[in-house]
Amino acid sequence: MFGFCFGFGLGFVLILLFSRLFLMQLIGMPMISSVFDSSGSAKAHHYTFVIQEASYTRLCNHTKNILTVNGLYPGPTISARRGDIVYVQVINKGNKNITIHWHGVNQPRDPWSDGPEYITQCPIQSGANFTQRIQFTEEEGTLWWHAHSEFDGATVHGAIIVRPKLGTSYPFPKPWKEFTLILGEWWNANITDVYNNAMQSGCDFQISDANTINGQPGDFAPCSSNDAFKMQVDQGKRYLLRVINAAMRTEFFFAIARHNITVVGSDASYTKPYVNEYIMITPGQTFDLLLDANNYPNSSAPYRYYTYATPFFDGNDHGPRDTNATVAILEYKTNSTSPPPIPIFPSLPNFDNASAATVFTAGLRSLASSDHPVDVPQTVDMSMYVTLAVNKRQFPIGLCPGLTSERFAASLNNASFQNPQISILDAYYSSVPGIYSSDFPDKPPVFYNFTNAELINPSPLVYVEKSTKVKVLEYNTTVEIVFQGTNMLGGENHPMHLHGHRFYVVGTGFGNFNNQTDPLSYNLVDPPRKSTIGVPKNGWATIRFRAANPGVWFMHCHVDRHMIWGMDVVFITKNGNSTDAKIMPPPADKPPC
Repeated sequence: MFGFCFGFGLGFVLILLFSRLFLMQLIGMPMISSVFDSSGSAKAHHYTFVIQEASYTRLCNHTKNILTVNGLYPGPTISARRGDIVYVQVINKGNKNITIHWHGVNQPRDPWSDGPEYITQCPIQSGANFTQRIQFTEEEGTLWWHAHSEFDGATVHGAIIVRPKLGTSYPFPKPWKEFTLILGEWWNANITDVYNNAMQSGCDFQISDANTINGQPGDFAPCSSNDAFKMQVDQGKRYLLRVINAAMRTEFFFAIARHNITVVGSDASYTKPYVNEYIMITPGQTFDLLLDANNYPNSSAPYRYYTYATPFFDGNDHGPRDTNATVAILEYKTNSTSPPPIPIFPSLPNFDNASAATVFTAGLRSLASSDHPVDVPQTVDMSMYVTLAVNKRQFPIGLCPGLTSERFAASLNNASFQNPQISILDAYYSSVPGIYSSDFPDKPPVFYNFTNAELINPSPLVYVEKSTKVKVLEYNTTVEIVFQGTNMLGGENHPMHLHGHRFYVVGTGFGNFNNQTDPLSYNLVDPPRKSTIGVPKNGWATIRFRAANPGVWFMHCHVDRHMIWGMDVVFITKNGNSTDAKIMPPPADKPPC
């Protein structure tokens, strides 16, 4: 009798389990499972990401098929704890090849799962699949994932939430609830057409038609007021906001009407609590913000507090751009049956207020506590001075106004990166010759007044040739990079992102970097730890990191058009001596070229 009951009960549970998995597939939710150790701590989680087209409508009657994960836009959230491993089976049922990158995750010794196309893998072909392994060894906070092929990240992206290990806690009071806010952009045009048109013509990329929060333009865009993302809060409670900039081009000022926000983390590293009215967030960056819901009015009519993200741009590139604000809504829960809420708007800096952006960024500091210490390299083994520039390429036929027989390009130290035909990681690991050269320069070919406002095409530096150059680092080398902005064809803030590492931002400033005086102002005590840093227009930023992660790692501007044009380089960190300081072997199912 016991055996019958046990067998019947187990069978019933299995039926429920498989029914749940089938239902999740049917409605587009990610399939998730976890494996626990004997202590109950989750160690491994399994997700299924199905790349597929789905129909979405925005801005009135603009309905189109977009590339998604599991039919969702934005895509599903990955949740884990520090120390966990996540396995994501990516099944490509879309109409094109694609790759997925786990932004801000170090991926120790495992560049095979990092994701940038032709850097660490060849794309996952339509009809194929690839299981990627994500290790959360030291990250804690908010990160994100996105497509790292062509322009697909415009719709293929989602959040990653890494909570503290069981038995540990946040270094701030536990929030009552949390909200994830993903800032992005929407094109009425087909994203693949936007990419192909720019690549074929050599012109700039078509601008987006709206900016978005969680895929919605918000109240003030055409036909969008009913779909704005809403956050309902209780008076007196504290909330954690996870803000992600997944935009392809746009930096944002972000604020909530009549509420200060407290920055407690950025790029999955904790910061000293930093109270401000707004943040400035570049493409690729994330912020963890505490919000105290303490502003409910003594009124029978509840207020509607607008959450604003407005574009920030202080560059001298006068081309067209999407200047539309995007909004979400914060409302206090109430039993009131009063008329529609009264709208309250935040006050944000002007779109070109570089001083406001600088003041905010300068206030960021690492937490630097006993539980969350810093390890800032105090000495440097290798110094690099890297100029960031938008350039031109000579081309037989030019289609862009003002660029006759030319097309746009971009560069680091006047080297404009070209993707190879097989991945650099495959070539390095298997010693395939002729795929790349190891001669990326440590400094620009010519020094001049990089930030001169009157700079007009200093020939021949305005023209670049495509190449596939890498920089090879010995294991455990301490590296300092000074990023120097230039006004080559119009300066602007460049968000530089480094794969495989998080780095310390030890200094920033304006003008041309002075290697005698500027290092005197470096913060080597509690600088912010980041994976993406905005290099200010007409200025510089210095980062330091330890190259203790063997592998092939991409570094690029996270304004996607600049990355596509060639503002990139690859770092190859060589193996160390011990077994745990060597690249893992390639997975059996890695995509072929």
